[in-house]
Amino acid sequence: MYKGSCLCGSVSFLLKGRISDIIHCHCSLCRKASGSAYATNGFIDAADFEVTDTEASLTFYESAAGKRKYFCKCCGAPIYSENTAKPGRYRLRLGALDSDINERPMSHNFVTSKASWEDLDAGLPRYERYEPGRE
Repeated sequence: MYKGSCLCGSVSFLLKGRISDIIHCHCSLCRKASGSAYATNGFIDAADFEVTDTEASLTFYESAAGKRKYFCKCCGAPIYSENTAKPGRYRLRLGALDSDINERPMSHNFVTSKASWEDLDAGLPRYERYEPGRE
């Protein structure tokens, strides 16, 4: 079982099943929706997903007919999306998870759309906290 929530905590969820087909998506839509170089998404069964919305904060944006992207209207954190063409399956934004997961990403997708500054296999230094000189 996995637990997750939005940034402000008014939307939380439980996932009682597996996460499949995890990808790092570099398409321009995912970059804009995440505000980052890419979004990490995985598919889940809707029947295994239970949302608790204490402040009635969960809302959606319909990006195209039958495609809804759900997010917290208080903090803006993306949670999941659904497509009526694929009933019973949601695409979960893995950054919303609070639990560690067992599954792993299988690929970087839409790499020809990646941000110009993104180096997929950068040999950048790694720090446990902030980079040296920043507090």
